[in-house]
Amino acid sequence: MACGCVKSFLGSLSRRKPLEPDGEQSTFNRCLTTLDLVALGVGSTLGAGVYVLSGEVARDTAGPSIILSFGIAALASIFAGLCYAEFGSRVPKTGSAYLYSYVTVGELLAFITGWNLLLSYVIGNVALAWSGTFDDLIGGVISTFFEANAAIGLPGLAPYPDVFAAGLIMILSGILAFGVKESTLINKIFTAINIVVLLFVAIAGFIKGDISNWQISEEALINATAAFKNLSSTANVTSIYGEGGFFPYGIGGTVAGAATCFYAFVGFDCIATTGKRTTSTSKSPVRGDEEPQKSIPLGIVASLLICFVAYFAVSAALTLMMPYYLLNEKSPLPVAFDYIRWGPAKYVVAAGSLCALSTSLLGSMFPMPRVLFAMARDGLLFHFLTKVTAKGSPALATISSGFVAAIMALLFDLEALVEMMSIGTLFAYTLVAICILILRYQPDPSEDSDLKIIETNTKFSLFNPPSTPTSSTSRRVTILTILSVACLVALCVILSQALDALANLEVWSLVLVSILALIVLFNTFLIWRHPQNSSKASFMVPLLPALPLVSTFINVYLMVQLGGETWIRYALWMLVGLVIYFVYGIRYSVQRKRLMGTLPRIETVSGQTDMDVIKEEQF
Repeated sequence: MACGCVKSFLGSLSRRKPLEPDGEQSTFNRCLTTLDLVALGVGSTLGAGVYVLSGEVARDTAGPSIILSFGIAALASIFAGLCYAEFGSRVPKTGSAYLYSYVTVGELLAFITGWNLLLSYVIGNVALAWSGTFDDLIGGVISTFFEANAAIGLPGLAPYPDVFAAGLIMILSGILAFGVKESTLINKIFTAINIVVLLFVAIAGFIKGDISNWQISEEALINATAAFKNLSSTANVTSIYGEGGFFPYGIGGTVAGAATCFYAFVGFDCIATTGKRTTSTSKSPVRGDEEPQKSIPLGIVASLLICFVAYFAVSAALTLMMPYYLLNEKSPLPVAFDYIRWGPAKYVVAAGSLCALSTSLLGSMFPMPRVLFAMARDGLLFHFLTKVTAKGSPALATISSGFVAAIMALLFDLEALVEMMSIGTLFAYTLVAICILILRYQPDPSEDSDLKIIETNTKFSLFNPPSTPTSSTSRRVTILTILSVACLVALCVILSQALDALANLEVWSLVLVSILALIVLFNTFLIWRHPQNSSKASFMVPLLPALPLVSTFINVYLMVQLGGETWIRYALWMLVGLVIYFVYGIRYSVQRKRLMGTLPRIETVSGQTDMDVIKEEQF
């Protein structure tokens, strides 16, 4: 009896959502074109990183080689983006990585993925950065007033309640709740202004730049160190700015810079949440899911390429305009224009900065209610979040998520929580890469009867594998994938924690790294020899199974770099989520109800039924 209950419980955790569930219809109005998706991806990605991160990484970590750091980070992001793109073409529905994991690995991991995404979206909003930038432009009036009249003064909280940031979030939440088309119009305008400003920065930098700033001598850095420390002599002074040249902090600094720059590319995944809002760009009739299968992959790849070019050009211009060690960490571009005596231009840069932060804020808020809606519609979160307006916008999910984000911006100092956002995002990226491997080697459910005959009469051989995947080959690939991921995690921990041992060529570390690497390579070969699903998508990840495993390795390596306190805070967040799932979600799961023969009804704020909204979408 007890064994049966445990088996039933474990089965409920691993139940999957069908790719095309019966009875599920879209209540969202299709209104987003491919251009809207590219603008959304660029706007949400090309934000604070280009205006703040470039100065910080160049000054303290990579120097002029920051352009290579952005290149490495872009490559890692493109790996994750390609995995997202295939899922976006196969599963053009609302929910992003949450839905992808639901249809592939099961309900519990899907909930964990969605909960991680909510963490990254809530913390990832840049309202505080927008407020701070605007406050700097007006001479610190806002901060001075609130610090004098409403100081909080409690550890772990902000110095004062940022009413401006909280109000900005609620205003944008209202815009998003009113309608997606209106918000994407604002997003496209701000993104266009941002790109024009960045083009101006790049051109100005190449005109006024000096190649000698990429060739600074160590002697000059020693003199700069002595000046910084107010020393009268350079005797026995060691440079705090590296050793000079293009790689002042060595190749290790460039790679470390790439780990930081990776977060500048976070944001493209918001495109994958728009599957039910994407419309046809042509005048010919297109089947409902046909256009998202093309526009979502195109939007992801195009936005990542545009952002890489922008980061590359601006960071190159910045380090050419002035010595990297003189860069300002918080506002590098205005200081750089002052350095080349183009003072008025800094106001143009400030305007572009506000537009970029606005689009980043909109981009981080846009997918948040849609993930909430998808999880609530599947019964894993509270049902009232599924209500939509007559225009097809998830109003209550939008307002609810905006309210939580506003409270965070109002009261909390988010500096310590930024790394938690990184864990959530990287976990989602990792799971998407793993899901691609599992999904591509699954048998086609429409051929169940034929597969049973094949499975009965065919034995797997490395040198003569079957041409069609079966449940046995799929299960074998899943086991190999799990083993490979476990080895990659162990490998990342060793590479992160035993660097000194590896640098000193200690035998134990070399043996462990070699064994783990060989296991991963052998598993990759074994997975490659298994038959793949014959179903095609408009975009498919190349170099399978190597590329998803490489993406997993990069993501896990970045995750293990985060500190212990960050992991403790992350564990507390996950504890709250798991309590919600085991108390509410596992009981009200739509997949559970579907197996029992009942389907839920989606309500709208206007009182329309599902079929009323569906009929409107057909016109």
